[in-house]
Amino acid sequence: MLSKIIFITLLAISSTIFSQQKPKPKLIVGIVIDQMRYDLLKRFDENFGQGGFNRLAKEGSEFTFAHFNYVPTYTAPGHSSIYTGSTPFYHGIISNNYYNKQTKTIVSSTYDKNETTVGSDNDKGKNSPRELLATTITDQLKLFTNSRSKVFSIALKARAAILPGGHTADAAIWYDSKTGHMISSTYYVKKLPDWLSNFNNLNLVRKYMRQTWNLSLPETKYTASTADNVNYEDDVFNEGKTFFPHSFGNLDSTKIYERFQFTPFANDFTTNLALLTIEKENLGADNIPDFLAISYSATDFIGHQFGPNSFEVEDTYIKLDKNIEKILNYLDNKIGKNNYLVFLTADHGGAEVIGYLDEEKIEATSLHYKDELQLLEEFAEKKFGNKNLIENYSNKQIYFNRTLILKNNLNLVDVENIFKEFVLENFKSVAGVYTRHELINEMPQRVPLNYTLNGFNFERGGDVIFTVKPYVLDHYEGFGTTHGTQYNYDTHVPLIFYGWHIPKQRINTPVYIVDIAPTIADLLNITEPNASIGIPLIK
Repeated sequence: MLSKIIFITLLAISSTIFSQQKPKPKLIVGIVIDQMRYDLLKRFDENFGQGGFNRLAKEGSEFTFAHFNYVPTYTAPGHSSIYTGSTPFYHGIISNNYYNKQTKTIVSSTYDKNETTVGSDNDKGKNSPRELLATTITDQLKLFTNSRSKVFSIALKARAAILPGGHTADAAIWYDSKTGHMISSTYYVKKLPDWLSNFNNLNLVRKYMRQTWNLSLPETKYTASTADNVNYEDDVFNEGKTFFPHSFGNLDSTKIYERFQFTPFANDFTTNLALLTIEKENLGADNIPDFLAISYSATDFIGHQFGPNSFEVEDTYIKLDKNIEKILNYLDNKIGKNNYLVFLTADHGGAEVIGYLDEEKIEATSLHYKDELQLLEEFAEKKFGNKNLIENYSNKQIYFNRTLILKNNLNLVDVENIFKEFVLENFKSVAGVYTRHELINEMPQRVPLNYTLNGFNFERGGDVIFTVKPYVLDHYEGFGTTHGTQYNYDTHVPLIFYGWHIPKQRINTPVYIVDIAPTIADLLNITEPNASIGIPLIK
């Protein structure tokens, strides 16, 4: 009898302690929209419904002046910075692809030769998060709950699924453009869950690509866009034109799966898989918080080919608005309106198309890496007698051949400074140049005193690093647009928190993308990611 009384007493005490703990949302949903500039949220809002983007903005905490605080503004460092609360200086993801000084090759930010594909028989799954040097908010949630929380991450792009999922995700799932299936890596799982295999067996991509991409609204509603028929858009679908409607019947059968990513149907596909993941993995089913990271990649594929002022981009966002509404309605019904937390942001923005800027008499140009490399090699030959002193030139960074520098008794600092002056005098598009040794004693700051420093990593970065003037586009192909700079069109992105314990407010004071992870950590009452330099934003 005494033991029974003791047991009941201990149970009552433990229940009281548990009830006094800070309550937590059952599910956190992170939504990252690839290449979504902040102004797109407002430019298209009249064509949005009230249940998607407008619902988030009106009922959540909207931060209207959120920026990235480093360069380069690309997908891999963007997703890494959002989820680590840090910058490439600490988390190490300095670009989508970067020069590996040990192997002397260009490597993908998530490529891992030691892993194999799960879900197909090609090498699309040879990926992992091992290149990421810092923990993510998803890692921290796993650590806090002793891995009882479930974490899943979904995107078309491998890097957009892997980096948000962090090191501890139950699975990161991404698109195989060779098969039209969603796959993963042996880093996470040995085989796909049955529900995902069944999803793949539906062959939905083929069904989507038998449709026609029509405008969602009458053409007269697309007042935020330039003319539909312009010569600075790409004929993505081999139609012999670049205006609506778009059909896919002229695509070679080998291109169907790859070009699917350039349609808004890919966002529908991503949404349906995300909701299926919640259902089949029972996310948010108990009081232990789970996390679902969703990245919409089709916006970036379409933006690159058509540019932010195109009918295609506007229509993609009108259709994506319906997807956001679908997610919110599903969460309301499945998890409960007060039981989930959502944040929405972007991994970078994007510049206007050069052709459009030319029409508006705004100066714009692009980098030409082959020409610039030739200039560097010719200077190295003239000044030092060996063009091979330039080991690599990529991502606006020059890597010197250290073996040759030692062999020729050269002083590295002197070589850096000599090439710095050469770049300043001969690269017309350059705005500023830094050397490795100028950055070596500096530390990154949340408020970006030096965008280049914040985006630099001493293990992976080069010896001379430069930034470009406004509207100098990197890797520009002659149509559409790109991104990567420290200017507002690339750094200013949406940021909205919505749902559980989130006040309705609109704030225009400057905040930074590195603030997202510590804000989530503070709301969950857990430790922020280990290299985070951001601050909590929700009071």
